[in-house]
Amino acid sequence: MKASTRRKYGKPNQIKIENIEKPIPKDHEVLIKVYATTVNRTDCANLTAKPFIMRFVLGLFKPRRTILGTDFAGELISIGKNVKSFSIGDKVFGFNDTGS
Repeated sequence: MKASTRRKYGKPNQIKIENIEKPIPKDHEVLIKVYATTVNRTDCANLTAKPFIMRFVLGLFKPRRTILGTDFAGELISIGKNVKSFSIGDKVFGFNDTGS
């Protein structure tokens, strides 16, 4: 699966598109095939870690999470065994803090 990633804080030119291992949802999680995402102010702050105080949340010296993106729209392709409100194939949109 492809993801936009960064390994350090900085400018947009250090963003890479990488192939990463497809995650397996835990019991209360879902996996979404993302059809669309955005670049918003939160993404810019996550990329640069500015203001500096953001580093206490994002990681002091390097990002705790390397995948970028917070807004998404897509389709559920896998669900955890305890997920009851959604089904595979459902179209969804939302905001998260783990990367889209």
